[in-house]
Order: sequence, then C-alpha cells, then structure tokens
Amino acid sequence: MASPASVLHVALLVLPDTSASTLFGIYDLLLSARRDWQMLMNRVEVEPPIQPSIVSRDGRPLQIANDVTVHPHAGLADVQAVDVVVVSDLMLPPWLPLDDRYDVEAAWLRERFAGGATLASACSGAVLLARTGLLAGQEGTSHWGYCECLQDSYPETQWRPEKALVAAGVGQRLVMAGSGTSWHALALYLIARYVGAEEAMQVARLNVLNWDSSSPLAYAAMSRSLQASDALVARTQEWAAQHYDSEAPVAAMVQMSGLAERTFQRRFAQATGMTPLDYIHTLRLEEAKQLLESGDLPVEAIALEIGYQDASFFSRLFRRKVGLTPAQYRRRFGSLLRRLAGAAVDS
Repeated sequence: MASPASVLHVALLVLPDTSASTLFGIYDLLLSARRDWQMLMNRVEVEPPIQPSIVSRDGRPLQIANDVTVHPHAGLADVQAVDVVVVSDLMLPPWLPLDDRYDVEAAWLRERFAGGATLASACSGAVLLARTGLLAGQEGTSHWGYCECLQDSYPETQWRPEKALVAAGVGQRLVMAGSGTSWHALALYLIARYVGAEEAMQVARLNVLNWDSSSPLAYAAMSRSLQASDALVARTQEWAAQHYDSEAPVAAMVQMSGLAERTFQRRFAQATGMTPLDYIHTLRLEEAKQLLESGDLPVEAIALEIGYQDASFFSRLFRRKVGLTPAQYRRRFGSLLRRLAGAAVDS
C-alpha cells in the first residue's frame, strides 16, 4: 500500500480501439479517491493520493472508438517509472486476431512489468494483456463474449468469464476486470490495494458502486462531520458525536444549550437542516453501518450498542433510511469491505 505521503502513478493506455467511457471512467474514479470524500463530507481540499495519466504510443491526439478525440498526457517513451498500467477495453470483434497492430504497446507493457509495475486490464483490454505473453500459466478474465476466443488463442491461460476480477502472478501484479462495467471493480481494487480499503469504500458510496445491485441509499453517509457555524449548535453536535448512544440525548442537548426546547429545536434545524432527533438517528445509523460492515455482532446487539433498546424499531428505521435491512446491508457491504481489505493486505 502506498504511504500517505506518496503518490501512486497510474498510466492509462489509450489505443485507437479504446472506448471513452471505460477510459475516462477509470481515470475519474482513481482521481476521486480521498479527494471527493473530503470535499463533500468535510469541505476541505486535499491532494488525491493517485495521479492517473493517459498515455498513447506517441503522445499525440488520437481518435478512438465512437469518434471521440483524446489528448494524451504523454507518449510511451515519456513514461518509464510508473506504478500501475491499465489497459482499457478494446472495441474489437472477439474473433478478430490482434496480430501485430499493438505490438509496440505490448513490448512497452512487458518492459513496465519487468520494472516492477502492476499491469491491469478492463474488460476486453485483456486481449492486449494476453498478447504480452505474461498470462501464460495464469488465471485470467475478460468480457464473457471474449473468453472463448481468448481460450482458443491463449490456451495456456485459464480464462474465467464468471469472475468480475482476477489478480494473478507473483505479487498479484496482473489484474483483470471482467465483463462490462466491472471496470468499477478494477478501480475500487486498485484504490483499496494502494491507498486503503476505507478510501475504496468511500468511492463506492459516493458513486453508488458495488458488484451487486443495491439501494443507492445504502451508499450514502447520512451523517456529516461538518459543524454548524452557530457555535452553540456546534457544541451540541460535538457532544452528540460522543454520546449519541446515551439515553435521551436530545434532552441532554437541550439542557446543554441553555435554551428553551422549542427555541433550541428551531435553532438547531436552521443551522443543520435537520431536527436534533433526526441528527441523532443519522449518527446512530452511520455507526450501525460501520458495525455491520466490519464485524459479526448480532443486529440486536448493534441496536443496543448505538442506543436503541428496541431492536425491531432499529431494523425498521434502518430499512426506511438506508433502503436495505441490516442483514441485507451486512451481506452486501461486509462482503465488499472484506474484498477491498483483502486487496489492501495483499499489496
């Protein structure tokens, strides 16, 4: 994993057959890591820990699939030291031999791999990755429509079309994403592996990404760490952040404010956009999401942990606010977090 002070340099290889959506989608997701979460949640600007760049054979503008013009940041000769190279998908018929049309890029990929870089492909980009010869004896994946032809052309690779993501080779430095929009999984994997699982989860939540279909509400961080500009309200927010699990927290906040209850309620709503009770609920439910993601504590115990004596009320509230039951949330996001954490540990 990259240290907090370091920047991960990722080269996105663009070719005349590249599709713009995957190329720029990966670019935007990688560049958003940490930066967008801090901007939206804390209103602070931070430098992103990943610096992607778009690289072509000669660095000149080129027209790619669907008549989109791309202006690369650099040519192959300009990029020698790089941490990760990503081959985006190729809009080529799966039965059409690649032949030698991209052998210059294949040779450059082999050189970068020999220099210690991780090579990754999205969807049909595995066609070029296989051309390097580096996948021989390895497991691989690509779009399901390409795997049969790839198996015929590269029989020494075990092609697994059912897998969304494969990390192969010594040090798992050969990474492939499978069909369609599984490039999301590739971007999340790279963020988790080189920056951290938590940052990858933040990107997933902000962009409503998962390997499974989920309620968009499940990704939303309902609480905000932003403090109101009203100093009195901000002081009660600080208290609530530490004591949201206490009995009658709203009454305690009113008492702390020194205001009449109705006055405090109105002032709190004006400063935060929600009632004190809704604010307490969002803090509790956000903590519940963290507990569901990271452990196996029973739902009843989680309810007590965050301040609800009635587990059934907690479950109903969670479903209404998040769009999933606590059990459904755990199955989907606990699995995602474990996979992302595994990527971080394996790096």
